[in-house]
Formats: sequence, C-alpha cells, structure tokens
Amino acid sequence: MSTEAETDAFSLVAVLGYFRALQDSICAGIAAADGGAGFHEDSWEHANGGGGRTRVLEGGAVIEKGGVNFSHVRGDKLPPSASASRPGIAGRSFEATGVSLVIHPRNPFAPTSHMNVRLFVAGPEDPDPVWWFGGGYDLTPCYGFEDDCRHWHQTARAACSPFGDDYYARFKAWCDEYFLIPHRNETRGVGGLFFDDFSDGGFDHAFGFVRSVGDSYLDAYLPILARRKDLPYTDPHVAYQRYRRGRYVEFNLVYDRGTLFGLQSGGRTESILMSMPPAAAWRYDWRPDPGTEEARLTRDFLRPRDWLAS
Repeated sequence: MSTEAETDAFSLVAVLGYFRALQDSICAGIAAADGGAGFHEDSWEHANGGGGRTRVLEGGAVIEKGGVNFSHVRGDKLPPSASASRPGIAGRSFEATGVSLVIHPRNPFAPTSHMNVRLFVAGPEDPDPVWWFGGGYDLTPCYGFEDDCRHWHQTARAACSPFGDDYYARFKAWCDEYFLIPHRNETRGVGGLFFDDFSDGGFDHAFGFVRSVGDSYLDAYLPILARRKDLPYTDPHVAYQRYRRGRYVEFNLVYDRGTLFGLQSGGRTESILMSMPPAAAWRYDWRPDPGTEEARLTRDFLRPRDWLAS
C-alpha cells in the first residue's frame, strides 16, 4: 500500500477521467469488431453516492453477450472482501472506481475475455488517504490455439515491460494462482495478468502502469477475435462451449473478489452479474473422449504454462 510520501501526486479526478475514456474506447473497438448496432447504455446511481455506466451488447453478429462497466461508488465502511487482508483500514469509509468487462463471443472457437482496472481509496476525506490499484486481464478459450495464447501473453508482457522488469512474471504467476477453480483442479483459462494492492513507485508510476494495462487490452484481444470469429462450427461445438461456460459461472459466483465486493457493498446487481454468459450448461460427471480437441483443452491449456518459451 502507499506511504504518505507516495500520495503527494494522488489524483482521483485523473483516474476517473481515464476510466471513463477507457470504457468509451473499448466499447468502440468491440462494437466495430461486431459490426452491429453497438452497446446499450444504462446509467445508474449508487445508494451511498456515485454510480456508473453499464454498457451491454447482446445478440450481436460476433458477440453473443458483452458488458463493459464503469463504476464510481462510495461507502461508509469497507466491506470484508476489501479489508480482509488489511485489518488496519477495516471500518474506514471508501471510494472505489474501475472499468470491468467480459466479452462472450458467439463462435465457440473465439475465446471469452475479461479485463478489469480499478482504484480503491480508504479514508478519502483524510489528508493522506490510503490508495491502491488492482486489475489485469485473462483469456478463457473453449478450444485452445497456441498462437492465440502466445499473442495474448506477448501483449501482456509488452504492457508491463516499461514499468518493471519482473512485472510480467509476477503478475502472470498471480493470475494463474487467482483464476484457479480449486474444486475442479483447473485454471479458468490461459491466464494473463492479475495484480492488487498496487502502489509501487508512487501514484504517477502506478497509474502509468494501470493505463498501460488498460490501453493494451484491445491490442491483445481483437486480433484473436478476428482470427476465430468466422471459423465454421457445429452444434456439438456449441454444446461444449456452454459446458465450459458453466465453469466460468462457477468461478465468478464462488471465488471472484469483484463479484463479492460488488454484492457486499450494495452495488447494482445487474451490473455486477453482467459477466454471466447468456447460456451455460452442466452435465453430470461428463468427460471428453481421449484424443479430442475438448480433451486437449484440459490437458494442454487449463494449467499454468510458460506461453512465451521459445
């Protein structure tokens, strides 16, 4: 967390402006890739002050369901999910702002993607508030393509490199650890970046890193979406896609910190649960046949792996 010396250049106004602009640019990029009518915007207010803009694209030509949410909320007391590892700030008032998104493509060969960047401020009314950033992005394919994984991780590494030589390795490992479904003993996808409690180097450095991550998302995802969105597929491919989406739902509802924070802080339920896929399925004790592409996903992709090894 930040020290008093590191908060001298702190600017919530600058972060809010960037997050709103990031939501705009990502929505424009995804809408262009879909080629349809674009996102529906729903503005809302939070009970304790602040609010947000939820933008949802449903039933598109390429995107079956996608949501890009900007939020800025306040509260009188940090919820347990935000203060569990920081007992010194438990009970303080807070402000939280961020951009979060999940994109579920229609084609089973095009992966789901998630991105989030956020800022927490504990005691915003204090002269020296405690602040930290968090965020990252990860990729969740139903059918694995190694060149997609390499591109995703190459872009993530490039976003990290100007800010710290070890950032990509640290935050890639943290992502593998965080997006684990323990009761399934598999990762949610092929990882990417995850960081939290981040204030390294003071506000300017930390905020610069967060901007680099946010700005690199479209560069990481759109080329993959373009490669996979028009591949031919069959009804069995869709059935497997819905089966894999069931695992996505399990993680988000049981383990995801963002979901827990939103619900515990009295956030808007529809915006919190916009990450849910439009259709998911569960099959009792079903396992793919050995040697199939479905079996290869679990064997070769849903485990921590160095995607940039030569």
